[in-house]
Amino acid sequence: MEYLEFELPIKELEDQLQKCQIIGEESDVDVTETCKKIEKKLKETKKDIYKNLTAWQRVQLSRHPNRPYTLDHIKALCGDSFLELHGDRNVKDDKAMIGGLGKIGDQTYMFIGQQKGYNTKTRQYRNFGMANPEGYRKALRLMKSAEKFGIPVVTLVDTPGAYPGLEAEERGQGEAIARNILEMARLKVPIITIIIGEGASGGALGIGVGDKVLMLENTWYSVISPESCSSILWRSWEYKEQAAEALKLTAPDMKKLKLVDQIIKEPLGGAHTDRETTFKSVSDAIVKNYEELKNLSPKELVDQRMEKYMQMGVYKG
Repeated sequence: MEYLEFELPIKELEDQLQKCQIIGEESDVDVTETCKKIEKKLKETKKDIYKNLTAWQRVQLSRHPNRPYTLDHIKALCGDSFLELHGDRNVKDDKAMIGGLGKIGDQTYMFIGQQKGYNTKTRQYRNFGMANPEGYRKALRLMKSAEKFGIPVVTLVDTPGAYPGLEAEERGQGEAIARNILEMARLKVPIITIIIGEGASGGALGIGVGDKVLMLENTWYSVISPESCSSILWRSWEYKEQAAEALKLTAPDMKKLKLVDQIIKEPLGGAHTDRETTFKSVSDAIVKNYEELKNLSPKELVDQRMEKYMQMGVYKG
């Protein structure tokens, strides 16, 4: 189990509890009462820490190395029914962007999302979840296929941003993302978007236009990362915590600003502490939101989606 800096008090208490239990097992000393006191303090400490998280701490949780990624969610939601589809029919198959068909219950969905790696080798293979233009074009190809067969689309957003390399720009990174935003706005099937980790910049927006946009509790969604914002405004990464607060990038902030529709609760301590509960919550949210959208006609879907995005950023004095 890996601990973040602000979780160290929890680690200390868990270590104490473990030592206490070992003493009880290896000697005749009755440590039941001591263990109970430590357990009580541990419970209180966890509640105190996780109920009062700062914006920067939520950013750290969204990047936790044990946090479930897109493929973890898809495998848990669909089991063996998931069929991955590859390639943009133009350049190559982008490993940072995955997509395919899968079932939740009897309903088929087109799942699309960014995939990060678990270790150095897989992170390089997945390009750290940063898609190239062919990744966004693959996503669009899959969405158009879903539209053709009347299959709803579910996008899972988890990226530090679109890949900013020279070759990505040469192949039209900006155009690929802009094209996706345009086409998603007028796609004639329901789109449910869920931010499951980091939702950074245009990299997230390239698959982020939806009829319903949901965020897991400890995720963030913003035009820029706190570190990049800090380096631009203060010429240093040291002010990333202030930048995170100012950017209003957490799920409660986004809900308050009416930029997302729903927050999906996470287990105490984050999605990685109880994956099964997290997967169940995500599955329930997808099914519930699809039920609300499935009876709308294509015209109603597009009109409602357009209206939703037209209302964003409008200030009424």
